Amino acid sequence: MLGIAVVVSIKNITFYSEKAVALQLDALGANVLVLPKSVTLQDYYSADMQNDEFPEEYVLRLAMSDIQGLDNLSPKLSVPVKLSDRSFTLTGILPKSEFQAKAMWSGAGIFSRPAEGCGTVADVPGAFRPAAKETLVRQRVIEDLSDTEALIGADVAAILNVKEGEGLDVLGRKFSVTAVLPETGTVDDSRIFAHLHAVQELAGKGPVINAIEIVGCCKEISGGLVEKINKLLPDAKVVTVTQVVDTQVKTNGMMTQLSQIFLAIIVLVGGASIANYMYANVFERRREIGTLMALGAGSGLILRMFLLKALILGVAGGIAGYIVGTVLAVTLGPRLAGIVVVPMPMLLIWALGISVLIALIASYLPARRAARLDPCATLQEV
Repeated sequence: MLGIAVVVSIKNITFYSEKAVALQLDALGANVLVLPKSVTLQDYYSADMQNDEFPEEYVLRLAMSDIQGLDNLSPKLSVPVKLSDRSFTLTGILPKSEFQAKAMWSGAGIFSRPAEGCGTVADVPGAFRPAAKETLVRQRVIEDLSDTEALIGADVAAILNVKEGEGLDVLGRKFSVTAVLPETGTVDDSRIFAHLHAVQELAGKGPVINAIEIVGCCKEISGGLVEKINKLLPDAKVVTVTQVVDTQVKTNGMMTQLSQIFLAIIVLVGGASIANYMYANVFERRREIGTLMALGAGSGLILRMFLLKALILGVAGGIAGYIVGTVLAVTLGPRLAGIVVVPMPMLLIWALGISVLIALIASYLPARRAARLDPCATLQEV
């Protein structure tokens, strides 16, 4: 019971910790970039790629594909603009409502369709969730944005002395500043974000974009996600932000390994404890065993009796361990890991299976010893 309680509590806390960590890593931003063939990753981060574009239709191809592990597709078009004799970058983004407005895109669920095991955290209670402004900065996701609304970076706001709610004239169109984004220390601080179609119209470029930012499932990336996108979009270049991907993979792996280490320790300690208990039980009841065998009980019956006892102990230990472990996880989770933990019914099946298996395996040798006792020798003992 104690062993199963420890494992259940660790598994429960680890599960929700991994989900919370996955959400925070997800907030780091896109880890897969779809760029024009001629653009390098260095060009992307220096915002010097305004001369290369590809069709906006590429987003539709990704949205309607069967590629698993894509989340938060964010097409963008960046063009240089000058305001008050200073150079800035006007970046067009497509709000979430635009995707949902298209029936065939909405069905694809491109804003929440990670593959199994990707660590989706939409249902994690009390998990870390970035603020709306940070969500745009990190994930390029915003619920709604009209053709006359804009969001500006911290440097733009400071240089132009523009505040939220004020107007901003860009390429002959008057935009209302709906938000000033928090400082990030990146080129985004000197960007002005507006509706993608508005930027396309002002730049006179038509339905084109020059980047698609994707939050991809780290496990799917390791399993060939980039190759699948390359095959779907042969005229584009697909690159990964290796630091984000590596951090996701290493963190998830560490959490899994920690849980497995504790499980191995509990299996060894629990198995040894049960085996020791059953050996002691056989020694204490050797005269009763001898009496039963003298009355005609066969070795098979004795063996089944001890294994049945082990089975009952395993079931009782599994159920009790699940209850105690769940209570510990729910109680200690917020204090130790800073996350809300809720009971996981699936762990009950897992706890019963592990508990019964350990009990039966650990009890087999003591049961065989009991079945091979010599009734004459046991009855002669004083």
